[in-house]
Amino acid sequence: MLESPAALAGQVAGLAALLLCIAAFASQRDERLMVLLISANVAFALQFLFLQSWTAAALTVLVIARIALARRYPGSRAVMAGVLAAGGVAALVTWQGWADLPALVAMVLGTLGMFLLRGIAMRVMLGLAALAWLLSHLLVGAVGGSLAEALVVITNAITIWRLLRAKRRYPEAFERAEP
Repeated sequence: MLESPAALAGQVAGLAALLLCIAAFASQRDERLMVLLISANVAFALQFLFLQSWTAAALTVLVIARIALARRYPGSRAVMAGVLAAGGVAALVTWQGWADLPALVAMVLGTLGMFLLRGIAMRVMLGLAALAWLLSHLLVGAVGGSLAEALVVITNAITIWRLLRAKRRYPEAFERAEP
């Protein structure tokens, strides 16, 4: 696992992503979640590059662009379709084998969630994407990335629970906040 300086650098990048992911999914504000996810995905892209997982690295770079585009063009099905098409091309060009499939599934789920959903529903979809990313990290031997995604799933579930509890207590606040 740490047979080279590149492998060690990949593990360190994964640990940096871990810290950023925890902060992102602990946030109850969508805007802060998005900004922190961009930073975490820069670290994940570096991790996958150092570990020579080319499809996961390429799709993670697209995830960064997707987050920025979803913030700028929320709900745009045309932009979403473009991101999904770019992901398909990136996967086709970099595909090394079936171990690349979880990264592709994660990218698709996250894209659908970010463009089509908000609040609790978006976090549920991002949680499913995190499970797929977890499998991708496990398949490449990324300790920091695996731990990051496992903690993202747990932190995200706790945040969803907190939001559901707040929605039950203060439904009028959620009615004003939802589009």
